[in-house]
Amino acid sequence: MKEPKQTPIEDLAELRSYFASHNSIREYIAHSSKVHSVGWSCDGRRLASGSYDKNVAIFTLERNRLSQDYLFRGHTGSVDQLCWHASHPDLLSTASGDKSVRIWDTRTHKCAAIIATKGENINIAWSPNGSTIAVGNKEDLVSFIDTRTYKVVVEEQFNFEVNEISWNLSSDLFYLTNGLGCVHILTYPSLELQTVLKAHPGTCICVEHDPTGRYFATGSADALVSLWDVHELACLRVFSRLEWPVRTLSFSFDGRLLASASEDHIIDIGDTETGEKVAEIPVSASTFTVAWHPSRYLVAFACEDKDPPERKRDAGNLKLWGLPNSSS
Repeated sequence: MKEPKQTPIEDLAELRSYFASHNSIREYIAHSSKVHSVGWSCDGRRLASGSYDKNVAIFTLERNRLSQDYLFRGHTGSVDQLCWHASHPDLLSTASGDKSVRIWDTRTHKCAAIIATKGENINIAWSPNGSTIAVGNKEDLVSFIDTRTYKVVVEEQFNFEVNEISWNLSSDLFYLTNGLGCVHILTYPSLELQTVLKAHPGTCICVEHDPTGRYFATGSADALVSLWDVHELACLRVFSRLEWPVRTLSFSFDGRLLASASEDHIIDIGDTETGEKVAEIPVSASTFTVAWHPSRYLVAFACEDKDPPERKRDAGNLKLWGLPNSSS
């Protein structure tokens, strides 16, 4: 059962007022080492986190709090990125440095498939139609996995630094960002290069599509976030409030809000329609993963926090922001 969608707030002043009374942060211990990736299931009932400790933690959201449900063990290397199935709320994919992709079933608490890949994997993207998982490794090789057979059906070796990968909403275009500040858009499944966008002067680190299919955003080493029109391939506006390389992006369920994070001690929440700041989340360390809830104005994120008192060991915590201030 999907969580009922929060009613989108149209007015910028109303959005700001909403977050002025919904800016509480809750912190949860999830791992014994740094959290690399967080993501929500499509129905919004579960949150997963992948960590350097090789484990995948599954939390259940009950109104305004998370409770840990299960810990998936099996990877023998760091879990660098995870991605849920876009319409199946129990299926989760993870990319690991152990040269494998794993599919987990949160209903049965079992690993449903292990797919061997050629290198240490650093990013993963499940096509919105559910048919294909793309995984990229440290050697800039992208492998495409057919989810009916759980076999690699095609591999594409790129001769430039591939940083992050994403699908468009109709799953027929595949996007990747590179070290030269460009976004390459390829047709799928033919993998013919359709266009190259010069998006940033610096390394283009991340790319994210919004859930409504109107926009995609890119984040760069130049500390800028660019918002693009999917159909026109035109840059609509640039967000320039961060001062460090942009590491991670996430759109709210209605496409209205864009969260961007870096080594800055804030996560910026910007309005996609005007580019203006709606809110900011205070953090005390670099943030490498953020994820808006698929039907509520809630953000899950993880930072490179250190455990007190010596602050030498990485804390494996994840956080939830956007909770009502008076919640118990």
